[in-house]
Amino acid sequence: MTDEEYMKMALDEAVKGTGRVSPNPLVGAVIVRDGRIIAKGYHHFCGGLHAERDALKNCTEDAAGSTMYVTLEPCCHTGRQPPCTQAIIDSGIKRVVIGSGDPNPLVSGKGAEILRDHGIEVKEYVLEKECREVNEIFFYYITTGRPFVTMKYAMTADGKIATKSGLSKWITGDIARENVHKDRNRYTAIMVGTGTVIADDPELTCRIEGGRDPVRIICDTRLRTPLESRIVKTSKDIRTIICTGVSDNEKLSPYIEAGCEMLSVPEKDGHIDIEKMMSFLGKMEIDSILLEGGGTLNWSVLSSGCVSKVQTYIAPKIFGGIAGSPVGGEGVEMPSDAFELYDSKIIRLGDDIMIESRVKNSVHGNS
Repeated sequence: MTDEEYMKMALDEAVKGTGRVSPNPLVGAVIVRDGRIIAKGYHHFCGGLHAERDALKNCTEDAAGSTMYVTLEPCCHTGRQPPCTQAIIDSGIKRVVIGSGDPNPLVSGKGAEILRDHGIEVKEYVLEKECREVNEIFFYYITTGRPFVTMKYAMTADGKIATKSGLSKWITGDIARENVHKDRNRYTAIMVGTGTVIADDPELTCRIEGGRDPVRIICDTRLRTPLESRIVKTSKDIRTIICTGVSDNEKLSPYIEAGCEMLSVPEKDGHIDIEKMMSFLGKMEIDSILLEGGGTLNWSVLSSGCVSKVQTYIAPKIFGGIAGSPVGGEGVEMPSDAFELYDSKIIRLGDDIMIESRVKNSVHGNS
């Protein structure tokens, strides 16, 4: 088998940690000796063994003289776990094949250099594109300190997000909705505005077997989230952060007593300052957000430059009439002012389609 084929196996290992490793990267490793796979491993959860150490633990025979395939450059510093470079050196592995470099300044280039300094042959950038894609969230978060935000919405073929009576359940079919729940498992947090909470009283949970519920973030400038809402009532069981411009302790205390975390965010133009909010959330190790807001919040986050990716679910239906846009706000004045999307891919989900695109003009740079 080729280096590329073994690296593909390591990638298959890496994704097993989806939804469990935040804010760490997804990493997989495979150890091969004399053409035989003697171990596989991956990073199971934040704070747990890194992929390299997990693979070494799983070895069916002595790893000395073998080759390790790892999707991300091995760490060389002590964090929640000791450096993986030392474990590799101690194991007697003679060759390490790396998928992508690690942008973390504590690691970047240093891990590979340490291995070479100890006489280990290192080959880099095997399936680099695929390895980087697996960790697009980590790469963005570690370089900006802010969450990677994906804005998701569903609409009909004529661009409607609700019927004339305001009903929106359900625009898309079961397969598309299941895909959304897979993303809720993948992303650290889900974000909506208080308008969505008042209108829909959602739980914002993950409903796939073995999945984990995302942290729920509510943008609520004036603190209008109903205390009797399902979000508040379940906040002791599911981590819930309410971002608000209200600082009155008397108004905050009922939410705190219910189990909500209250994040005070300064206001900008009558709403909470989105950029400052993202900075605060990044410091709380919220590395990724699935934005499922209404038109107002979607516009606020998009226009702040904090959206990295857009997922547009389109159902083969026509509602007609007048309904709100997936992205509201004041809109742009000139066509040339549009928020440009690029690198789009189309995914068929039953009868529906999902167009996933990157946002070109993010103030924090293209991810």
